[in-house]
Order: sequence, then C-alpha cells, then structure tokens
Amino acid sequence: MVYEIILALIIIGSLILVISGNRKPYVSFFWILFITLLPGVGTIFYLLLGKDYRSRRVIKHDELARLDALRDNALGNNIVDRLPEEKYNKLASMMRHANDTPIISGNSVRIFTDFTPMFQSMLDDISRAKSFVHIQFYIVENDEVGHQLSSLLIRKAQEGVDVRLMFDSWANLFVRSEYYDHMRRGGVKVQSFQKLIPSMFTRDVNCRTHRKIVVIDGHTGYTGGMNIARRYRDGINHGAWRDTHIRLQGPAVCQLELSILADWRFCTKEFLDDPRFFPALEIPTTTPQTTLAQIVTSGPMDEWNTVMQGMVQAIAQSRRYLYLQTPYFIPTHPILLALRNAALAGVDVRLMMPAVSDRSRITLAASKSYFRDLLPAGVKIYLYNKGFLHAKTMVCDDDFVTIGSTNIDPRSLEQNFEVNAFIYDEAIACRQRDIFLDDLKECSLIDPEAWQHRSQIAKFAQSTARIFTPIL
Repeated sequence: MVYEIILALIIIGSLILVISGNRKPYVSFFWILFITLLPGVGTIFYLLLGKDYRSRRVIKHDELARLDALRDNALGNNIVDRLPEEKYNKLASMMRHANDTPIISGNSVRIFTDFTPMFQSMLDDISRAKSFVHIQFYIVENDEVGHQLSSLLIRKAQEGVDVRLMFDSWANLFVRSEYYDHMRRGGVKVQSFQKLIPSMFTRDVNCRTHRKIVVIDGHTGYTGGMNIARRYRDGINHGAWRDTHIRLQGPAVCQLELSILADWRFCTKEFLDDPRFFPALEIPTTTPQTTLAQIVTSGPMDEWNTVMQGMVQAIAQSRRYLYLQTPYFIPTHPILLALRNAALAGVDVRLMMPAVSDRSRITLAASKSYFRDLLPAGVKIYLYNKGFLHAKTMVCDDDFVTIGSTNIDPRSLEQNFEVNAFIYDEAIACRQRDIFLDDLKECSLIDPEAWQHRSQIAKFAQSTARIFTPIL
C-alpha cells in the first residue's frame, strides 16, 4: 500500500512538472506517456533530459553588457544598420534583437570541405599568434590529430601566448584525462564544459556545448562542423568524412570571441573582460574583406531559439532555390513547415543527408519518417553515398548562406549550445551552391513514387522511431 502511494505521488508530481513547463503539446504528451508507463525511469529521464533551462542564464546581464561594450568599441564603423539588399533585412533585424548580434562588415570568408587543409590552415594561424588563442570544440581526442594540436598549444603557451581550450565533457567521456592534464602542465588553460561530476546527477547532464570555435588574436576565427579527431581526417568504416568549416577574418571574429568568453564564464566562474581580447583590427590580407556577416549563437538558456528561428526566416524568404545539408534530419515543426511551404510556393528545395548514420539506426529511421512530409510538397531529397556527410549548411538564391555547428534535430535546435555564421555575400553563397551541386554527384535521389510504395515494415519502423524524436 505504501509503495502504491509513493508511486502515485511520483507520477502526480512529475506530471505537474511536465504540464507546468508549458512546452510544445507533443513534447509534453511524450513525457506524460513516458512517465505514466515507466514512473521511476520516466521521472529520472525527465529530470535529466526534459527540463527547460530558459529561467537560467549563462552570464550575468551586467557582465554581458561589459563584453558587448568591448565588442562594439572594437567594431567601430564595421557595425552596419541595414543590408544593401532589402531582402534579408528582416532576418538580420530579428537576429540582432533576439541574439544581440550586429551585422558586421569588412570580413573575408574561406570555405573548407576537407579536414586536412582546414586543420593545416588553423595550425598555421595558431603558430603566428602573438597575444591569445581561444578554442572551443565539441570533441578533442587524444589521437595523432589531437596531439598535433596539443603540442602546438603547449609551445604557444610557453611563448607567453594566452591559450585556452574548452571541450564538452560528455562527448570526450573516453578520452584519458592525462591528455588534458599534459596540456595544463604545459601552460594551456583547459576547461571541460559541464564536468561529468556533478552534472551526471543533475539536470545539467543535458546541457552540452556543440560549438566549434577558434579565435586567434581577435582577428582570425574558425567555425563549422569539424572537430579535432582522426575520423574527421580519415573517415569512418563506410567511407570518407565529408564536412564543412569556415575560416573567418575580420571584425566578425569579435562575436566568436564574445561567445567563447561567455561560455568560459559559465564553466569556470572566471569573467574575462580584458580589452586585448577585442582589438581594433588592421589586418593585412590578400583577400578582399567585403563580406557582411552575423555570428548567431543559441543555447538552452537563451530566451529565443535563434539559429532555428533564423533558418525558418531564411527559408521563408527564399525565392528561387534553397539547398540544405545536414547529417541528421529530425526537424522541429517550424523547420518542417517552412520547407514544405517554400517547396509548395515553387522554390527549388533540396535536402541532402547521409545514406548511413554514425548514430543509431533509430536516428536514421526517424529521419526517413519525415520524407513523406516533404516529398509530396516537391522537396527533392538526396542521400549522400560516398561516406558520411556531416556538413551543416544552407544556401539560398545566390545571396545568403549559413554554415555552423547546428544539425537539423531537436538536440541542436533546442538543447545544445550552437553557433552559426549567417553570411550575406554573393560570392560566398555561390561558392556554397557549387559545393552542394558538386556533392550531388555522390548522391542518389529519392523517387517519391517508389518511396510511397516501400514496405509496410519499413513504414512502421520509421514511424515507431519518430516517436522517440524528443530525446534523439
């Protein structure tokens, strides 16, 4: 009798928490069902994975205001009020108000689609650092690729450069601590994002950084989809690793630096507001620095899902074509609706994702369950066969592109700390368009009629997998 009373109280208390969270109905219903069917397990999973973080803040308001002031002072006349083309001004304005990220002029962008040249370029830039190198990656492994980076970081730290490295603790669970300790002994300030203990016993277990950011002396930065591990160079069992990363030079790097310093404050409680981290820029370069960009961050403690909202707005404003690459396609309802609407409006909408997944079969099956929502609207879906496609890109109409760390899945769009560059530039957009079209050579196109007539077992498996999308 006592057991039944305790169980009933657990269920009632948990359901009150779920309902009072005022989440999306389908998410609330998922947790209500999970908790009701498996009261103890469901409650634990909800407390760890289902809670809303938006009542918390990564950094205090006055501290963020101080970093904003340092950034704005460094940017000077490079802050732009409006874009030359009217088309994306609503998007840019929304990002400014939701994410406090200005439109920044005077940048140059280089796109990398292969790890080796990107990594060599990054190492070369780090080797020239004079003041500081700040790095944040989801994964930093202790293989030969990781050791190349750690050796250079130690050398730069011993030269007197301020070197800081952040990594996600859960993504690097099986990396030996000696690897990071070796860097610490060499003078590198190393910090895990959300330490395994105590986060594994709190709701913070689901608070993860998926950002990939490198900032060198405040004038050169890197961001995108690549991490520091051998598989990004050599590929995995079923083929090459196809990814996209960018090198950014110019004032917009200040916004990448602000993101790193805010996360450093969150993880270490150390607030870094040294003006040297936001230098006024005079960069000699052979590349014209005319690109307009916004660096957009999002995370579970932000008031708005800014990257997702920016993508929805960009999709809605597309007129001729929209090409999207993502390693996982488990879209939120706004993303799904925007893609369908664009295709129905006559926009050439193309989605590219890998034919195989580096995650579970459930994830791939759940992704395929959404094909039936897109194909009737006219969306063309391509499966990349050459290896594993890990790129996170979207390009529209030869005038807008976003490249970053954000996957099209609930974890990236609503739960992880992410960063994307929103770039308003014809040359960069055309470059990304050509990359997408070149990747099509390695893809197979889903035939809508054949997909409609796939086996009933496949349909049921995919629909079953879709039920679990809130926690995938």
